[in-house]
Amino acid sequence: LQRSQQLKHSAWLALAPHRLNSGLPVNIGVLFVPQQEAWVVERMGKFHRILEPGLNFLIPLLDRIRYVQSLKEIVINVPEQSAVTLDNVTLQIDGVLYLRVMDPYKASYGVEDPEYAVTQLAQTTMRSELGKLSLDRVFRERESLNANIVDAINQASDCWGIRCLRYEIKDIHVPPRVKESMQMQVEAERRKRATVLESEGTRESAINVAEGQKQAQILASEAEKAEQINKAAGEANAMLVKARAKAEAIQLLAAALAQQNGSAAASLSVAEQYVNAFSKLAKDSNTLLLPTNTGDVTSMVTQALGIYTTLTKPQAVKTQDEMPPARDDPQ
Repeated sequence: LQRSQQLKHSAWLALAPHRLNSGLPVNIGVLFVPQQEAWVVERMGKFHRILEPGLNFLIPLLDRIRYVQSLKEIVINVPEQSAVTLDNVTLQIDGVLYLRVMDPYKASYGVEDPEYAVTQLAQTTMRSELGKLSLDRVFRERESLNANIVDAINQASDCWGIRCLRYEIKDIHVPPRVKESMQMQVEAERRKRATVLESEGTRESAINVAEGQKQAQILASEAEKAEQINKAAGEANAMLVKARAKAEAIQLLAAALAQQNGSAAASLSVAEQYVNAFSKLAKDSNTLLLPTNTGDVTSMVTQALGIYTTLTKPQAVKTQDEMPPARDDPQ
C-alpha cells in the first residue's frame, strides 16, 4: 500500500509543475530576480534571506539558491474523486483549485510539496462536505459548497504560506440508475406543475364565468327595473294627458252647449250616433236587438232626442218637484 501511494505521488509530481530542485539558478555573485518570483537563499545550509525582484548580490560557494517560488496565481486541476452523499449516493466529482503563495519561507520549509498537499486537502474536504448534503442539495448549493471547501483549505494551509483563492466544481457524474430516477422525478414534477396550472386555469375560468353571469343578472335586473319604472312613468303621464284632454273636451263641450242653438246641435249629433249604432249591429254580431219601428227613421230620431232631453233636464227642477209640501205653522 505504501509503495502504491509513493508511485501515485511520483506520477502526480511528474505531471504537476513543481519548482523545488530542478532548474535552480546558479550563484555567480550577481543575480537578476524576475518579477513575481521569490528566491530562497541558504548560507551554509541555513536559511539566509529571500531575494526580491531586481538586482541582487550573493557570495559564491557560501550562498545557495535553494527554492524558487512563483508569486503568481496557480491553477491546479483536482483529479476526479468519488464521494458519498448524505442519502448514500456515490458521485464522481472533479474540480479546479486556484492558489497563491503568500509567504515564500513557509511555502519552502512548511511542507514538502505544497501543491500536492493542498490538492489532497481539497479532495478530503470535498468528501467531507459532500457527506453532509443530500443529492438534491448538492446541485442546489453548489456555490456554498465551494465556499466551504475554500474556508476549510485556508484554515489548514495557513501554516504552509499558501492561500486558496477559490475552488470550482467542474463536473458531477451521477450513476446511471440515479440519473434515470432523477429524470423520472423531473418529469413527474413537470407533470405535477402542468396539472396544477391546468386546475388553476380551470378554477379561474369558472370564477370568471360565474362572475360574468352574476354581473349579467345584475345588469338585466337593473335594466328590467329601469324599464318598469319608465313604463310606469309613461303610463302615468299618458293617463294624466288623457285626463287633461278629456277635461278640456268636457269644458269645450259645455261651453258649446251653453251657446245659442247648442241644444239643437247636440240633438243632431246624438241622432247621428244613434243611427250609426244601428247600422253597425249587423257587422259586429249575428244577434240583433232592434226596436219595433226600425223602418221609421223619424220616430227613431225623435226617441233619441227624447232620451237626450230627459238626461239634460235641470237638476234643480227635479229636486223642487221631489221636495214635500211645507206645513202651516200653528202659531
